[in-house]
Amino acid sequence: MYDPAQLRTFLAVAQTLSFTQAARRLGVRQSTVSQHVRRLEDAAGRQLFARDTHRVDLTPDGEAMLGFARTILEAHERAAAFFTGTRLRGRLRFGASEDFVLTRLPEILESFRRDHPDVELELTVELSGTLHQRLAAGRLDLVLAKRRTGDTHGELVRHDALTWIGAPRLQIDPDRPVPLVLFPPPGITRARALEVLEEHGRSWRIACTSTSLSGLIAAARAGLGVMAHSRGLIPPGLTPMPARAGLPDLGDVDFVLLHGRRRDGAQEAADALAAAILAGGDRLIRDVGTIGSLGGRVDA
Repeated sequence: MYDPAQLRTFLAVAQTLSFTQAARRLGVRQSTVSQHVRRLEDAAGRQLFARDTHRVDLTPDGEAMLGFARTILEAHERAAAFFTGTRLRGRLRFGASEDFVLTRLPEILESFRRDHPDVELELTVELSGTLHQRLAAGRLDLVLAKRRTGDTHGELVRHDALTWIGAPRLQIDPDRPVPLVLFPPPGITRARALEVLEEHGRSWRIACTSTSLSGLIAAARAGLGVMAHSRGLIPPGLTPMPARAGLPDLGDVDFVLLHGRRRDGAQEAADALAAAILAGGDRLIRDVGTIGSLGGRVDA
């Protein structure tokens, strides 16, 4: 009843909220994306997206279709792997940004390890800037991280807005330097926050620096200062700062997949994990019900 190609297109649009970006990810024309979505909506008998010339949003039926689409595609891929007899092997060095610690990325990794038990998966959780450096140095095979402003490389997984967050009762005095809770260099959100404040002539001071997301969250919950953070990944206990705080707009951020240099035994595994992450990209927001914990062997 539901065509896997149409379901993959649906997931790409749902994750990027853009027919143009979905077409780029899938390597097809935008008209093909529109056709796939239309046919899937015809098959379901429901409207899956509310769209106009400026914006694309999932409808309630579209939200429901997300889970069904993932289940159908996962079953389809398992069946294909079983009957073709392919078994991936090798060592795969995967790097994930600290941003995804509180998402359902662990579920995606668990499914990947179950489906490909002969792949030796090594996980590095680090700052996006550090992951970019390790990838360039040949120390990682696949990276899921934020993309630097102005960069165009990488496969888009999620597009999100950056926002200032802090403790619910935190008050920002417009006449005093903005207290900041930051990752150290080369953190991408750190660089964006400082750049935006400088552009708007706002003075600032660093109230806390930590390489650990949990350390930053603790400092922000204690009211030490504000953080620049992805709107879809706001940690529990913190909230977006109100407009009356007078903080400048931080713009948007892209989360992308980046492949490293080709290594024997790693390329096919990296491609398979990338496909699994792209298929489950809508899971990469903070899960209110549970707090994920990224497991695996960490490459220090």
